Amino acid sequence: MALSSSMLNGERGVVVLIVCRVLYSLPLSLLCPGLNLAILSLFALFLDIRLDDSAALSRFKTRPGASSGILLGAVTLPTVMISKLIQLTRAYSLQQIELQELEHMTMQYWATSASCFGVLIFLCLVVLSTPNTKRFPRSFSVWDATLSIFCVATYAVTCCVSLAAISHTGSNTVLKLMWELYHGLVAVMLIQRLLDKFPSCASIGELLLVTVGLVLYFGDMLACTIAKNSKIERILLRKYYHLLAVLMFVPALIFQPKFLHLAFGAALAVFLVLEIMRVWRIWPLGQFIHQFMTAFTDHRDSDLLIVSHFSLLLGCALPIWMSSGFNDRPLAPFAGILSLGIGDTMASIVGYKYGVLRWSKTGKKTIEGTAAGITSVLAACSILLPLLASTGYIFTEHWFSLILAVTVSSLLEAYTTQLDNAFIPLIFYSHLCL
Repeated sequence: MALSSSMLNGERGVVVLIVCRVLYSLPLSLLCPGLNLAILSLFALFLDIRLDDSAALSRFKTRPGASSGILLGAVTLPTVMISKLIQLTRAYSLQQIELQELEHMTMQYWATSASCFGVLIFLCLVVLSTPNTKRFPRSFSVWDATLSIFCVATYAVTCCVSLAAISHTGSNTVLKLMWELYHGLVAVMLIQRLLDKFPSCASIGELLLVTVGLVLYFGDMLACTIAKNSKIERILLRKYYHLLAVLMFVPALIFQPKFLHLAFGAALAVFLVLEIMRVWRIWPLGQFIHQFMTAFTDHRDSDLLIVSHFSLLLGCALPIWMSSGFNDRPLAPFAGILSLGIGDTMASIVGYKYGVLRWSKTGKKTIEGTAAGITSVLAACSILLPLLASTGYIFTEHWFSLILAVTVSSLLEAYTTQLDNAFIPLIFYSHLCL
């Protein structure tokens, strides 16, 4: 009984619900990617359970107090990509985009999936090579190997079929398969490097998300800092900056979206430069920047790197950047701003001041805070939609779908111990695209 409750904890249950919601929306033309996502989720769930209950977890110097987070880390970006594929499939059926754009997004999905799957295979080999487990007897090893082989074989078949469908020749298919294999190999090497260079800074799920993002977009760095001030004061101060982000980004996104795209890119470059100066204490501003930025960090940060600033910026920017092409869901670009700037902020403030009922005995998130987050996001949407309509946008999303997206994202924020600024906007965006 205890084993069953451990397997079906809150975070895993919400992630499974998210994947099922996306798979339910799949058209038949995306059967192979959908089957692949299901296999990827099954494989990640298996590893999430086994690694948390295995001595293999001690071989990785992950952030103390956090679960492995493999399931959430493995399915987040593939879920975002397949949601975008569903959106582009609608656009192609309406002859609003060219076939090349749909094929390009298909390649992006498989690159994302290959990167995640490569890391999962690496983790599986680590688990199978570790004989001692906390709860599972040795007889489970045969079943483990069988399930792993089934997942790998099914993944390979779905990948080959899907890539062959968008390839004109056999040699073209082989080249695409080699390209996906390259992504998987690079992801495995990169996550090993991150685990080695940044011990005790992040969970495996967080590093998996960062690894796949770096392999795909050559982008950001993950980092953490040890807090020096009061946790409560720091949390509230950081949430006020979330509200400030809403006040700055919402008007710009409505009236000057192209300029906001450029501004986000410039801000990210500035953050990278400042972080380099802080990490290496480059004279004369390095030490001053370090003292200033550590006042706004939380428990997921360390002296090596600071992830909070990057995650807030990227959490707001990524949905906007990904909506720059075809987009028939006007709320999708606002996914990061709504989930972080409004939902997360109100959940934290209300949960801290008035929260009594906790979601779990060991967690700090409260039911009152989650309810406040859901209510505030829905209220913001009801205000935002008339503003968008006045500028020419047409609301094409059903309210039931919107409520479901807000609720699922809020539940994930309540249960997960991972870096919510990175995961929640992407999950919310993927549901708004459906």
